[in-house]
Amino acid sequence: MTLQQTITEQVKAAIKELYSADLESVELQGTRKEFEGDITVVVFPMLRTIKGNPVQIGEAIGAYLEERMKEVTSFNVVKGFLNLVIEDQYYLDFFAKVKDTENYGFADSSEDDKAVMVEYSSPNTNKPLHLGHIRNNLLGYAVAEIIKASGKKVYKTQIINDRGIHICKSMVAWQKFGKGETPESTGLKGDKLVGNYYVRFDKEYKSQISELIASGKTEDEAKKEAPILIEAQEMLRSWEAGDTDVVNLWKTMNNWVYAGFDQTYKSLGVDFDSCLYESNTYLLGKDIIEEGLTNGVFFKKEDGSVWCDLTDEGLDEKLVLRSDGTAVYMTQDIGTAIQRVKDNPDIGGMIYTVGNEQDYHFKVLFLILKKLGYDWSKNLNHLSYGMVDLPSGKMKSREGTVVDADDLIVEMATTAGEISKELGKLDGYSEEEKNSVYKTIGLGALKYFILKVDPKKRILFNPSESVDFQGNTGPFIQYTYARIQAILRKADFDWSTSVNDIALDGKEKELIKLLELYPDIIQSAAKDLSPAVIANYTYDLVKAYNSFFQNVSIFGANSENEKVFRVQLSGIVGKTIKSAFSLLGIQVPERM
Repeated sequence: MTLQQTITEQVKAAIKELYSADLESVELQGTRKEFEGDITVVVFPMLRTIKGNPVQIGEAIGAYLEERMKEVTSFNVVKGFLNLVIEDQYYLDFFAKVKDTENYGFADSSEDDKAVMVEYSSPNTNKPLHLGHIRNNLLGYAVAEIIKASGKKVYKTQIINDRGIHICKSMVAWQKFGKGETPESTGLKGDKLVGNYYVRFDKEYKSQISELIASGKTEDEAKKEAPILIEAQEMLRSWEAGDTDVVNLWKTMNNWVYAGFDQTYKSLGVDFDSCLYESNTYLLGKDIIEEGLTNGVFFKKEDGSVWCDLTDEGLDEKLVLRSDGTAVYMTQDIGTAIQRVKDNPDIGGMIYTVGNEQDYHFKVLFLILKKLGYDWSKNLNHLSYGMVDLPSGKMKSREGTVVDADDLIVEMATTAGEISKELGKLDGYSEEEKNSVYKTIGLGALKYFILKVDPKKRILFNPSESVDFQGNTGPFIQYTYARIQAILRKADFDWSTSVNDIALDGKEKELIKLLELYPDIIQSAAKDLSPAVIANYTYDLVKAYNSFFQNVSIFGANSENEKVFRVQLSGIVGKTIKSAFSLLGIQVPERM
């Protein structure tokens, strides 16, 4: 049981004994810096349960805790805040226990726990990954790693959207204008080559629309009658009919794209345990709809279309099967979710990492699965996130104005290099060493800038702002980690011995208190599906360490004991920074 848990239990016992009342919860927070104390019990919420003066209640609880808890050496009450002073020995004992612990903060997994499947990325095979995909990938990967650290088994997966009219548009354009180009003949990554033809299709389509309008067609007529669009629609019908030539071209171009995606994922540092393809899943769910009709979950309209009535839940009626018997996206999402649990019976929940424009879709999906009687539907979550904007405005794939993921990764390393050179951070490094560190800093800056923001918020991303060695940035935290490693290298004495009987400086105590929070921070981030909780905790830890470093002499300590302790403290802070950043998919350089 943690100290916070013990205090909570003792406060509840105090209220029971002193006021014959039962508290449902106790609010604790860190004591504000202007007051003496380490942990503060907030009295005000208790006034809903017990009547009285908050200062007098605080005094009574403080006296109760001081008498019964050896860790509480004294207390003071400021208005409705009971500030508890905790003995140094408690923090020294805690520190001794965790300083050599491997994977400190990570919870052990239980074989009884159900696994969680996290879906992210899920791109279309008609274009390369862009900045929006980067936020999706970073969020999904980080949430998966955080949930794993919280003690759950995790499956990382994606479903690649490899069929449909948008794929056929790239295929038609390549056939018409490609002259047999391949990734090998052009030197382009396959996803970029195919993406170029998606843009080329749109350019030709708009040109044909203009010509048709000039010949007397209305805009709506022109959009429907443009020859290149009709070719794409015919190609889609041929694909669905299994036409050998069309299917072979589809396979060839998709394989180009898959290879390109894999390179980007490797550069970005994300991975997957499994992958589904929409071409294999788009027919799933139709049998479930038939079952649901029989069970009264769905109803059929006069035209033969099948719907789910969600009006009692405050939503509307949702189409799940067209009148001609063809599926909609909802149909295949229902079928895919059920198939995933069939394939992995240990799955107890799923997390879909998808932009907030799909909020309504997932509300409906989860409700339908609940109506169908699947118990695991209560553990489905939509990790909804806001768009990423650039100073230059919104991105558009068809017009080729997106920020390409590969280009951005390279740009981040370049920007990191330019700023590092200006600051003289890597003087004395070889070119190879510099380039490696530039990539680590640049990618760390990108990931941290995106992940420190609550997923639901929209982001305005400015690459040069993210690569800053001051403030709440990835490079600032990486630089602090590198500084700690320099201190550990400088400590040319045995600093592995146990340390006792020292008085803690306030800066040291503050650091240990933050370290103690790390396991709870991981659990909180997992519960909230928010990497921002980890990112901002790491920044707070780094700020506290830098304050300690500037105000407390490590190697000029008054005693050998103090010197050893301060090096050890630096060491575990460094390990915790590295651990927290690993959950975000961010590397830390040993030297900077």
